[in-house]
Amino acid sequence: MGEEIYIVPLVSIIESIQVHKDMLRRVAGKGEAFRLRDEYLPIVRMCDVFGIENARATEVEEGIVVVVEAGGAKCGLFVDDLLGQQQVVIKSLEANYGRVEGISGATILGDGSVALIMDIPGVMRLATQESQRNNLALTKTA
Repeated sequence: MGEEIYIVPLVSIIESIQVHKDMLRRVAGKGEAFRLRDEYLPIVRMCDVFGIENARATEVEEGIVVVVEAGGAKCGLFVDDLLGQQQVVIKSLEANYGRVEGISGATILGDGSVALIMDIPGVMRLATQESQRNNLALTKTA
């Protein structure tokens, strides 16, 4: 997302797909959803959840949707690109920095840069909170 690299735990990933316009639906008060076979899944824009302003892909058709599952709930994480699969050593943020909602840890990549590791249940909670805040803001100003 933008210049940032995030890691999604492989155990949470169901699949990744490119979503086309005919698969998209806007749900009043809930945001975007897409049809995956026989169900509609909410789209979580990772740039919104983590406040990333320089995302390369702004339209869902321009990026990739990573279908993830946590606690029986599914959603599609909208990201700019997938870089590949690799094994990483997880470093705790909580022990050295503090608790960060939606992030379970960090790792140092081969080029020396740091990548944050997503906590998928936490990301889903953040997305729900963001959606509720946006709905409350619309309700208050309307």
